[in-house]
Amino acid sequence: MDFVVERYVPGLSEPELRAALAGLEAAAARLRREGVDIHYLGSTFLPSDEACFSNFEASSAEAVARANDWTGLPTARVHEAIQLPAGPTR
Repeated sequence: MDFVVERYVPGLSEPELRAALAGLEAAAARLRREGVDIHYLGSTFLPSDEACFSNFEASSAEAVARANDWTGLPTARVHEAIQLPAGPTR
């Protein structure tokens, strides 16, 4: 399943956020070693809104929340998501 983590990061610069987000890779790898199916797919930063949305493929929202907890980054919500790739809509 796909998930999006919604977070607000007031006061963080892009370089600071990039450094913090690097911890998501490590957290996902740690969970995979424990047998949890989770992959961090990347994030989108909206500097004008001080918001960041991180994308995951995982077996559960709990796994995504756990990975985010280990980073210390704020997490407003974890949403189940449906990825809609670009292309013909017919």
